[in-house]
Amino acid sequence: MWNNEILQNVVRFIVLALLQVLLLDHINFLGYINPYLYVYFILLFPLTGNKALLIFLSFLLGLTMDTFNDSGGIHAGASVFIAWVRPVMLKFSFGVSYEYNTVKVSSASFSQQLFYILGMVLLHHMMLFALEIFNVEQILLILKSTLFSGVFSTILIFCTLYLFSRK
Repeated sequence: MWNNEILQNVVRFIVLALLQVLLLDHINFLGYINPYLYVYFILLFPLTGNKALLIFLSFLLGLTMDTFNDSGGIHAGASVFIAWVRPVMLKFSFGVSYEYNTVKVSSASFSQQLFYILGMVLLHHMMLFALEIFNVEQILLILKSTLFSGVFSTILIFCTLYLFSRK
């Protein structure tokens, strides 16, 4: 990564963490719809970046969320999980162009963006709510929370993506 990319990622990390902690964590629609915008950092981490660094930064970001939410590591676990699954989802979403590092999430087709972002957000939320509730008998609550919070978070991520795109 170049110095400009490092600076962008540091600023993105700090801004998303602060925005999540100070504003978005206080939004709770109907008792189970919570937006999680901090996932945006993991989704848009440079494709040519170090994979171990991404997993470490994802852990650090999740740990930051856990510290402020007093949630015992569930955000760190879910963040590390999607950072680990990310290469598989990128290859599945973008195909050959991911293998040759010629794809950018912000410039890909809408269907590719939708599949990648929605898939990653749903995986994150499924892991997050499964770790939070940790009861198989509450599977319907886990699925309902995952679906509604996932759709809301995906819409918020798309709005952010298009708001800050360089077009």
